[in-house]
Amino acid sequence: MDDLQGKVALVTGIVNRRSIAYAAAEDLAAQGCRLALTYQPLDREGTQEKIRKLTEGFAPDLLLPMDVTDDASMAAVSGQIRERLGRLDVVLHSVASAKRDELSGRPSEISLEGFLYAQQVSAYSLIALVRHARPLLAVEGGSVITLTYIGSERATVNYNVMGSAKASLESAVRYLAMELGPERIRVNAVSAGPIRTLSASGIKDFLDLLHNAAEKNALKRNVTAEEVAHAVTFLAGPRSAGITGQTLFVDGGFNIYG
Repeated sequence: MDDLQGKVALVTGIVNRRSIAYAAAEDLAAQGCRLALTYQPLDREGTQEKIRKLTEGFAPDLLLPMDVTDDASMAAVSGQIRERLGRLDVVLHSVASAKRDELSGRPSEISLEGFLYAQQVSAYSLIALVRHARPLLAVEGGSVITLTYIGSERATVNYNVMGSAKASLESAVRYLAMELGPERIRVNAVSAGPIRTLSASGIKDFLDLLHNAAEKNALKRNVTAEEVAHAVTFLAGPRSAGITGQTLFVDGGFNIYG
């Protein structure tokens, strides 16, 4: 299947081989996409070299740092894509963060600083990224995909501030889809079941969450990053041309249970 042959995809948030962004980049590349990859700039020596080695098998056209809390950083990335690739067809927003101590404990004690930080990085960053990518997507139309979790709509132990952020993110998906539809730009979310990623390691008692999901979903197992990546690739391509403003669950059917 080569529905994405020659298309240009921006994939954000690659951290390591366990990340959903990594699996999605691998799948998009396998379907013929040219890749522009970004990673979170960290105050650690060798971060860029680590990501370069991690992704060299994808042969990305661009590998750039991008800080989603810095508008100039996002503008620089979109400028590089415009100069080197001329357009975008796919954007994967795979960025989320919260202060660890705001995930557990009493929801009523979440700080304003922690609440706003989670909202900025995990939800508002989609709006900002779309604003910068829009002129590139509008060349031929395109697909924007973000990643979410069922904690957006259900109270989930040790998810707290991120639940509010993911709810905001899903709302943004719907409003962006409504705005951008006339430009042939689709916006959707994939709600993944729990997966052992680096970001998941910040959730207290995550292994309990993982085991609970496997016991209480329809498939009686956890989903994989590769399965989520396949959903991303589907939403990126023409076979999902009539789908926008939606949240697609890839959680083994956990969401169907009361």
